Amino acid sequence: MNVAIIGCGYVGYKVAEYWHKKGDFVVSVTTTSSERVPALKSVSERVVVTRGNDLDSLKSVLHDQDVVVLSVGAKDAEVYEETYLQTAQNLVSSLQQIRSVKQLIYTGSYAVYGDRNGVWVDEETPLAPANLNAQILRKTEDMLLSASNENLRVCIFRLGGIYGPGRELLKIFSRYSGTTRPGGEDITNWIHLDDIVGAIEFARHRRLQGIYNLVDDAHLTSRDLLDSLFEKHNLPKVIWDTSIKSTRPYNAWVSNEKLKEAGYQLIHPQIIF
Repeated sequence: MNVAIIGCGYVGYKVAEYWHKKGDFVVSVTTTSSERVPALKSVSERVVVTRGNDLDSLKSVLHDQDVVVLSVGAKDAEVYEETYLQTAQNLVSSLQQIRSVKQLIYTGSYAVYGDRNGVWVDEETPLAPANLNAQILRKTEDMLLSASNENLRVCIFRLGGIYGPGRELLKIFSRYSGTTRPGGEDITNWIHLDDIVGAIEFARHRRLQGIYNLVDDAHLTSRDLLDSLFEKHNLPKVIWDTSIKSTRPYNAWVSNEKLKEAGYQLIHPQIIF
């Protein structure tokens, strides 16, 4: 099977590595950085240095592919629209002409739900993106879903916060140890890298169509998350100031029931500290 990964960063690399090791796949990947080519050659048969707004280059990557994974990430807000929406537009335009692709899998974000004051949301909940970046992510989803037809299935994963090897929770949050933080009652949603790879393979194998939240079962508050993390590593805990409300724009309890009902079993249902 021919598979292409558009955007081979933290997530894409591990997906490429997984499929490459299985041996039943011919893996093509893209990167925006020529410095990453040697590392990516170790997990793929073809590496293309390009950007998502390069239509001709994108078409060349998609040629003769069976499955395409879109897993891009913006380094800063200035290139958010180019990274996500423009790439999606070019991808959809290309897929209208390339009929070999039978499935498109996209790793998005639960940020599209916005701030729900910690209440439960699922895939049917109306979206309320809280800022421009989240609005771009919503438009990206809509663009990709528009490509769906009898020949092409589109699966969108709304990911929680990503952590795993090289992106451990302690590495992400160590700077907060011993500091004063606002609130602490906002709900967090996380997903381990292993489960992102696992869910993408599950979606490919089951040919999933539609939108699925991809988060673990923990749903810890910021207070519980950081208190447990710093206790585990014997570091000073956060001092929580409840008189100040958290400004996190993604306070929602994200349900993962739809994906589990489809048959996916989480590798790491609880957070690894």
